[in-house]
Amino acid sequence: MKILDKYIAKNFLIGYAITFMVLIGLLIIVDLSLNIDEFAEHSEHGVETISIIKNISMFYVARSAQYFRDLAGIITVVAATFSLVKMTSNNELIVIMASGVSLKRVIAPIVLLATLLTGLLVIDQELIIPRLANRLVMSHDTLPGEDRYDVWFMSDTKGSLICTKDFNEKTATLASPLIIIREPYGAAGWKVVGKIQAKEGVYNDETGGWDLIEGLYVKIDRGADISDVQIAPEPIGFYESDLTPSDIPIKRQEGFKDMLSSAQLSTLASQRSRIKDLPELYSQKHFRVTNPITNMVMLMVALPILVCRDPKRMKTAILVSFGFTTACFLVSFACKMVATEVFFNQVRPELWAWMPVFIFLPIAFLEIDSMRT
Repeated sequence: MKILDKYIAKNFLIGYAITFMVLIGLLIIVDLSLNIDEFAEHSEHGVETISIIKNISMFYVARSAQYFRDLAGIITVVAATFSLVKMTSNNELIVIMASGVSLKRVIAPIVLLATLLTGLLVIDQELIIPRLANRLVMSHDTLPGEDRYDVWFMSDTKGSLICTKDFNEKTATLASPLIIIREPYGAAGWKVVGKIQAKEGVYNDETGGWDLIEGLYVKIDRGADISDVQIAPEPIGFYESDLTPSDIPIKRQEGFKDMLSSAQLSTLASQRSRIKDLPELYSQKHFRVTNPITNMVMLMVALPILVCRDPKRMKTAILVSFGFTTACFLVSFACKMVATEVFFNQVRPELWAWMPVFIFLPIAFLEIDSMRT
């Protein structure tokens, strides 16, 4: 790597680090100031101040992964702006051009580093967020592992439905669970073949299922008539299921799919017969591919404008570049909102996912081609 590349890379990485801390920190401060009273509710239950601070820290460490996913493109553009504004204000771009180096060569290290940093976005979305999903769905006034709520008709990959009036996150316990056993029936349907009732269900990590206390299994045979013929209950002490205690709080959230990895989304997509919101599922799958691309397109639109050489024109260049960046960000956001809507009796999540790329990639090519290098 040449000295010039190292210098540009250093400026860009410093700007990236500063921008990351400022934007993520700003979101944390705003959210904390709006919800500090909810965290303070823990003190009424005898929770010590040190524990409250620890809970707040853990809460926002997890949320930082989500904030980074949403702001990765903006952070990259601001870091590039920081680097190029510094070089322009010191008249360094003019000196570089005078030495015979094209300005396209100047932005090459920034593009390379931005591509590598986009890999962090992919790692964040595919590995980090899915592992933190059970903490990301927690509300501000919930202590980790101490939430209790009901669960109704939550399905596992086998198609069975799990219900309980009281699920305890801390003890991973289902109170008086009802498990409706189903099997695939027809092209896109299910039939009930039995049900399990128990006094209590406790998840067992070693066996990968729920240990049942006083569990009874009732097999149901559906005859030719409408009525069901129930066979005598049989004792059952274990139900194997991939629905874990950490999955339950995630799946209770309406928008939980944006916290799943692509592999988990593919698993859900393979179960077409039991997924009601397939458009949202396919929208998530396509946006996982297009989000990193859109972030890079956002950068490529802004960079040629920022390489203006003249310090007097730098303010105008910054405003124009941020105008394009904001437009790209807003178009991408709007496409996510309408990706699952019906237009002309059709739902096209893949079209809306790629729409920002189709709109702004040609603009990026035109900007790069018209650079005065």
